[in-house]
Amino acid sequence: MSDLTIVRGKRTVAQRILGFFGNSIVNVLLLIIAIFWLVPSVGLLLASLRSVADNSSSGWWTVFTAPAQLTIENYANLLANPTITGSFWNTIMISVPTTAAVVVIGSLAGYAFAWMEFPGRDWLLIGVIVLLAVPIQVALIPLARLFGSVGLFGSIFSVILFHTAFGLPFAVFLLRNFFLQVPTELLEAARLDGASEWRIFRTVILPLGLPAIASLAIFQFLWTWNDMLVALIFTNSQSQPLTVAIQSQLRQFGSNIDVLSAGAFLSMIVPLIVFFAFQRYFVQALLAGSQR
Repeated sequence: MSDLTIVRGKRTVAQRILGFFGNSIVNVLLLIIAIFWLVPSVGLLLASLRSVADNSSSGWWTVFTAPAQLTIENYANLLANPTITGSFWNTIMISVPTTAAVVVIGSLAGYAFAWMEFPGRDWLLIGVIVLLAVPIQVALIPLARLFGSVGLFGSIFSVILFHTAFGLPFAVFLLRNFFLQVPTELLEAARLDGASEWRIFRTVILPLGLPAIASLAIFQFLWTWNDMLVALIFTNSQSQPLTVAIQSQLRQFGSNIDVLSAGAFLSMIVPLIVFFAFQRYFVQALLAGSQR
């Protein structure tokens, strides 16, 4: 601390001025990037709050000069549509169990691959890593035939199985690498005290690995919530999620801009809430990786 104080005391006035303007320039650049990043989302929100006639005649930015044109009529019409509300709950029923299954199974498997000895562990880990390179497109038709033969095709459960299967390799690989960073002394001390593997996993690994687990949960939830390709193939009209339902509404009514804007914002608001609710753990996971 004393060395740091001495070094700071040696800075000249010119260096302090350059440092002040340097930080200010960085802050201004970050602010400009943030504004450009938010423009599409803000434009989508404002367009969803305007009538079809206003959207057809002028751009969303005219709201700032005529705010009286804002209305919630689009959202009222959207939520009055039973197809949209049903698909919204279908999306939750797909995303939440899939995220929970990937996190739970991935955590257990990640701990086993990191700290437990069993026959064929290294070969199984190689198999998991190889599965990371398999694109989902090559598995769509075989799995559709398999699910059709066992009566799962066209159901929510088939989409949950698909996303869980393709999310697990990344989950196991990510958590296994993160759990390996746990000091060996902690695990050895716990084993000397007579703790079982389950107790070590529950009381040592999970608390220390919470940032990585939370980050994985955020990614998996976003991937599943925003998915359209898998849901488009494996669901029917009763089990389709919000992304497919909005697309089908547009196809049915043509360029229905009120459904497009309001539905798109309804589809993105839940992932935004989830991300901002758990962003603290996301940042902790990033910082944990940078400090090692």
